[in-house]
Amino acid sequence: MTDTYRTKGLRKHLVEDLKNKGIKDTNVLDAIGNIPRHYFVPSSLFEHAYMDTPLPIACNQTISQPYTVARQSELLEIKKQLRILEIGTGSGYQAAILRYMGAFVYSIERQRDLYEHAKELFHTLSISIASKHGDGYNGWSEFAPFDRILVTCGAIEIPQILLIQLKINGILVAPVGEPGQQIMTKTIRLSDTDFETTTHGSFRFVPMLKNAE
Repeated sequence: MTDTYRTKGLRKHLVEDLKNKGIKDTNVLDAIGNIPRHYFVPSSLFEHAYMDTPLPIACNQTISQPYTVARQSELLEIKKQLRILEIGTGSGYQAAILRYMGAFVYSIERQRDLYEHAKELFHTLSISIASKHGDGYNGWSEFAPFDRILVTCGAIEIPQILLIQLKINGILVAPVGEPGQQIMTKTIRLSDTDFETTTHGSFRFVPMLKNAE
């Protein structure tokens, strides 16, 4: 894997595009500018790696468009050493962005082929991420509670067990709604029983599915 002057230049253009689209968090922009997205897309799609568009990966899944990755990361309000649970490893790109920002990332993927590929890629790139093949609906109780939880697939509703695994004052970001279009929601856990939720625009994600294969 190589990161050339050309790909570094393409990332600079991508960062400027994201700024123009409203992304303000400098830590997010710095991560986008430093993590080579072309490592996480199929080699046949290399020429599209730095376009602000989702791209197909294995198992009929997608790598989210950079704006979506940046927006979700921004809503999480990342600080160094926060513990983040990611539901849906996918290509591994979002997890790599969060790790670059200094978070400790725990990522679950239900598709075994994607899990294996991302795990190997993390090892190759020396990115320290705890990954697991399993059902994201159940969270990861072994390491709970988490400071942040990120859902990278469309959920009809947020599984209650994920809210339970969120720390007090923790933030959960998830696209919620029917297949085809979801509303990005940000939920803050105020107490054991109280939550505050705000909405942040329409997005389109692959659906969140139960039962890992």
